[in-house]
Amino acid sequence: MEIVRKLNMPASFFYDKVMDSVLFDVRKATGKSVTRKQLKNFEYIKQFSKNNRARIKIEEVIENQSYKFRTSTTKNDFVVHYQIKPLDDKTCEVRYTEQMESYGLLQKLNDMILGTLLMYFKKRRFNKMLEMIEGTY
Repeated sequence: MEIVRKLNMPASFFYDKVMDSVLFDVRKATGKSVTRKQLKNFEYIKQFSKNNRARIKIEEVIENQSYKFRTSTTKNDFVVHYQIKPLDDKTCEVRYTEQMESYGLLQKLNDMILGTLLMYFKKRRFNKMLEMIEGTY
């Protein structure tokens, strides 16, 4: 999945919002307070429910430009990448991509069918999140 959207906010403002969310998630999952400079290659386990957890690895952190992380479970590998490009002092373009690799034939079929059905809702939810961030600027 890929979403490209122009936002009425500086790239630095959007990036700060993403980083605030990341640092909050790390603190909630690990109990550790880390800085932005410590995020690259940082790994932690996130518990989603009693029997559902994943390893999160932050692969790329480039100030005001890029943030990329990988979520790995026993069933699949999920990579999310935010690429932020300033257009001028007050606007930026955000390119959001998601890629998933599933393990095993049944899991691949299940994810392909479910992914197709959920794609519309995921895109809609992501666009609403962008609008909310834009509204805080």
